Amino acid sequence: MTPPPRVALFVTCLVDLHRPSVGFAAIRLLEAAGCQVDVPRAQTCCGQPAYNSGDRATARDLARGIIDAFAGYDYIVVPSGSCGGMLRDHVPGLFEDDPELRRRADVMAAKTYELVSFLTDMRGMTDPQAAYAGTVTYHDSCAGLRELGVRDQPRALLGKVAGLTLTEMAEPEVCCGFGGTFCVKYPDISTRMVADKTRDIAATGADTLLAGDMGCLLNMAGRLAREGSNIQVRHVAEVLAGMTQELPAIGRARDGR
Repeated sequence: MTPPPRVALFVTCLVDLHRPSVGFAAIRLLEAAGCQVDVPRAQTCCGQPAYNSGDRATARDLARGIIDAFAGYDYIVVPSGSCGGMLRDHVPGLFEDDPELRRRADVMAAKTYELVSFLTDMRGMTDPQAAYAGTVTYHDSCAGLRELGVRDQPRALLGKVAGLTLTEMAEPEVCCGFGGTFCVKYPDISTRMVADKTRDIAATGADTLLAGDMGCLLNMAGRLAREGSNIQVRHVAEVLAGMTQELPAIGRARDGR
C-alpha cells in the first residue's frame, strides 16, 4: 500500500494571528484528501512584507529558516495565494549568489501549492462533502490568480457544496486594494479600490463573500463593516470544510456584532 503523502501546512501570519480556524479547516480538508499533515513549529513569516519593501536581507534570513523547516516533506500547502506565490515564485531568486541555497529553494518551490488548487489538481478532490445554506460570491486574489493560476478550482468545489449558490461579481478579478504593504504606502488609492470592490460585491445580492487569501478578506471585511453591510466574509476553506457553524464570520464576534 502506498503511504499517504506527507504535507507540511504553511499556516501564514494572518491565519495564525487573525483566523486560526482557517488552518484547522485546511488540515481537515487535507486529511479528507488522504494526506498526512504536519505543521512545522519553526515556520515564520514568508518574508513577503520585507521583500516588497526592498529589505532583501531580512527576506533572505526568513527564507533560510523556512527552507530548513519545510525540508523533507512531499508537499508544502498554503491557504493563501499571496504567501504561496512568495514561496514558489520569489524565494528562489533571493539566492542567486548561493548555488546550494538556490537549489534547495527551487526544490521547496516545486513542492509548494495553494490549498484549493492542491486539493483539486494534485489530489483529485471533486466533492468536499460540505453544505452551506446561502448565496456566495468569490473574489480572486491577485497573487493566487496571476501567480498561481487559481481561478476555476475553488469554483468547481463550491459548485458541489449542498445548498450553496454562487453568484459572480461583475469584476471578480479586480484587486481589492490590500496588496500587502500597498495599502500602507498608498492608503487613499487603497481605500478607493476597496470601496469599488465592495460596491461590486453588494451588487451581486450575495449574503456571503469568499476568497482564499486572508489579507484580501480582512481588507474587504473591514470596509463592509464600515459601510454597515450585513454580508458575511469567510475564507473559502471554512465553507469547503463545513466549519461555518462553528465560528462567526470574519470581523464579527459570536453575537454577530
